[in-house]
Amino acid sequence: MVAGADPLKAYGVMFSGPVSSEFGITETLVRATPLLLVGLGIVISFRAGILNIGGEGQILMGAVAASAVALYFSHWPAVLLFPVVFLVGCVAGGIWGGIAGWLKARLAVNEILSTVMLNSIALQLYTYLIRGPLIDPQELAYGTGVPQTAMVPQHIWLPRLIPGTRLHVGFILAIILAAIVYIFLWRTTIGYRMRAVGAGPEASRYGGIKVEFYLVLAMALSGALAGLAGTVEVLGVHHRSLESLSAGYGFSGIVAALFGRLHPLGAIPASILMGALILGADMMQRSVRVPAAIVMAIQGLVILFVVSSDLIMRKPELLQRFWCRRGAARSKSTGEGGAKA
Repeated sequence: MVAGADPLKAYGVMFSGPVSSEFGITETLVRATPLLLVGLGIVISFRAGILNIGGEGQILMGAVAASAVALYFSHWPAVLLFPVVFLVGCVAGGIWGGIAGWLKARLAVNEILSTVMLNSIALQLYTYLIRGPLIDPQELAYGTGVPQTAMVPQHIWLPRLIPGTRLHVGFILAIILAAIVYIFLWRTTIGYRMRAVGAGPEASRYGGIKVEFYLVLAMALSGALAGLAGTVEVLGVHHRSLESLSAGYGFSGIVAALFGRLHPLGAIPASILMGALILGADMMQRSVRVPAAIVMAIQGLVILFVVSSDLIMRKPELLQRFWCRRGAARSKSTGEGGAKA
């Protein structure tokens, strides 16, 4: 209302737009794909007791590395180039995540600080590469200088699931990886050791588990999945590395993982919901001309309430403690008022 828009119309567009048409549904799934991949990485790191805030940087590193390899070896056949590009994107993201894991394990550097700073470094490096060494030659020839790489070879583009839409097979890949991550964490020895490290590092160390190794491994795997998200965005959506490639997926993926109760299978519907909210906010901005700052504030409030409600569901005693404190404060103020009277 303050922005001069009809709230009922604005929120109607926000919540109905993503599910009212084929475009809305497919675009929701397109947004959900990188969110799910990043969220799966967050699940792995959280279960190992380490927090990965560096998804943004890992996405960018995976995307630019995949683009560079795809362009340099563009003459290779798809059967060879396709897996190499995916592998390089995962390795680039894994290395970027592994740096923070190593700093945490060996030097006790807080992973929140290190991943946030690595995000800034990754952004600057990514921007330098797409503006300089990897910039599209046509941009230089035309003198426009738009910071982006050339289009990757068409024979490694991810196929569309529905013709005429942007929904690609990367969504199916993300679903399969969610099942694989579940099996990895709950059905393998390595996954068990990671969860043990997250539940009690000192007890795990006493039991003979190399805590430092599994911390680094967890961050490397988390970064690899974020790097894969960047690779999928390049091959499935944009077909090149460009400035606005990530769109905040590195941070929104954390919310998707938390809303999915830090479970790989729970991250699937949570990512779809987050994708719908992000798309709905964009639709609302275009439909009723709400300023972008207000849209970002609404997204932040939605995330805040989602995470808060999840925390209260897992720990209902927090809400009871809040009401008890409020009641005690009210009783104290009433008592003081009576004494003054």
